[in-house]
Amino acid sequence: MFLGLSIVTLSLAPTLRAADVPASKKAPGPYLLVANQGDRSLSIIDPATAKQIAAVPVGGITGHEVAASPDGRIAFVPIYGISGVAKPGTDGQSMSVIDLASQKVIGTVDFGHGVRPHCPIYDPVSKLLYVTTELDKAIAIIDPKTLKIVGAIPTGEEYSHMLTISHDGQRGYTANVKPGSVSVLDMKARKVITVIPISPDTQRISISKDDRMVFTSDQTRPQLAVIDTGTNTVKTWVPLASPGYGTGATLDGRWLLVTMPRANQVAVVDLTTLKVAKTIDVPSAPQEVLMRPDGQVAYVSCNVKNQIAVIDLSNWTVQTLIDAGKTADGLAWAK
Repeated sequence: MFLGLSIVTLSLAPTLRAADVPASKKAPGPYLLVANQGDRSLSIIDPATAKQIAAVPVGGITGHEVAASPDGRIAFVPIYGISGVAKPGTDGQSMSVIDLASQKVIGTVDFGHGVRPHCPIYDPVSKLLYVTTELDKAIAIIDPKTLKIVGAIPTGEEYSHMLTISHDGQRGYTANVKPGSVSVLDMKARKVITVIPISPDTQRISISKDDRMVFTSDQTRPQLAVIDTGTNTVKTWVPLASPGYGTGATLDGRWLLVTMPRANQVAVVDLTTLKVAKTIDVPSAPQEVLMRPDGQVAYVSCNVKNQIAVIDLSNWTVQTLIDAGKTADGLAWAK
């Protein structure tokens, strides 16, 4: 329950504070970071050479997602556990903190009990790190400098798996997998505004560059829900050739890339017409989408082939493939 996390946040001290082990003096990178479920590691990839330069054991059971500190020195990998969403298995209760220069785990945030922490997001407005904690039906709030849990936001729903935040830091949106809903959160007041029904099963979530639309994928039918953030209702459905999964908007706000794991493709949705304009073939089971900060390419993790597809956004072709770790999944950019 959410109350359990509230009590923990008042008394919990992390295993190691950020100040105890200083990060490297020079920020490394830029690096592409990949959370590898299968071998419980974090790939550190040089995007210039498209080569993995290190695979750092994250210390414990499987981590699915990753976030980087704004200075590009630290990576945060929540340790989810060995299980599927809403399925029996181990319940992770910690998050590993990795120094990218030394390529070592330098700290651990302990949530105090099994919560299946999953999606970390650093918000540049509040300068806080948010982490979904599924079994507490909440979002944990962490000070990334001290590695202390400083609060929590209830989601009002089970299995709040993924989180996206508006660019002004005011609103949060969670994909609640098995309830098949999206919780709309007031990040400052730390409360639920409303819960939007989507389908019996939904996955992943992202927001448009103008904050007017939120996207989540229906897992029961090949369609993408488009939520109007002004009314907090489903504005329309985008038909897909196959059920979608991860999504990501291009930096110019014109296009949305949608992974379709069963089709081994990425759909490109025109955000003006809200229709699929083209599809791109990629390696098996594409998962997550990450835009490079220069807006020229998109990275797509393909977990069956343990690769990252690099899509050239000027001509919609796969520019190259990068070898990562086993069951490559979550992506982040460390400048």
